[in-house]
Parts: sequence; structure tokens; C-alpha cells
Amino acid sequence: MTSPTPNAASARPAAPPRAPMRSRMLPLAEPFRSAEEAWFWTMAGLRARRDGARSTANLGRTRRPCELDDVVKCLDDLYRHRRIALVHARILRVWGERQTAPNPAYATERADWRLWREALERLEWPLRVKGIIA
Repeated sequence: MTSPTPNAASARPAAPPRAPMRSRMLPLAEPFRSAEEAWFWTMAGLRARRDGARSTANLGRTRRPCELDDVVKCLDDLYRHRRIALVHARILRVWGERQTAPNPAYATERADWRLWREALERLEWPLRVKGIIA
């Protein structure tokens, strides 16, 4: 039996050990604390996109576990499955653009607050399942 001839690859010195993969990864994404926080973030990003921002990836200083469209898709799925009505989506849009929730202490905002709470309560579960909120 003949011994194998050394090839050029085995004659090279060993490569230096690689740095652990974790040190080169991006920081972990931080999920939102609530559906309301996720919705305000989404609306701020949609406004920036509408106003001509080239990228909404760095919206805020915290890296998030989703894209804007992920939250919108969850809302769309709720609407398609008749878990929310168009009026819920309208209230979320109006108050989301204002970046504030309706205040039930004001009689003029009480009905909006009820719809706001219903919509966010129903949006919470799909966002939690996807890991968007903690």
C-alpha cells in the first residue's frame, strides 16, 4: 500500500482560530412591552415612510424584532378574520398618527378609547405569538 502524497492544502499553516460567532452578531432585538407601544412605533415608521424616509430600519435607538409591515399584517389578519371592524382600524390610525391614546376622561374621546382598547387587546395575542411583544 502506498502512502498518499501530501497536497498543497495540507502544507499550509493552520488558520488562526475564529472569534466566537456571538461577538460578531448584531445586538439582540428588544421586543415591545405592549401592543400599544408596538402600534405607536409602527405608525411613526409609516409616517416616516410616507414622508419620504429611505429606510425605517433604524427607527428609534432600539433594535426591534420585526418590520413595520409585520405589525400591519397582524392587524390585517384580524380584520380579514372579522376580529376587528374597519372602525377599529380607523381609530388606531387616527390616534396612532397623533402618537397618543384617546383619554376616557374626556367625553368626546370615550367612544374612541373603547374601540382603541378593543383593537389593541385583540392585536396583542398575534404580536405576542410572533415575539414582537414580550
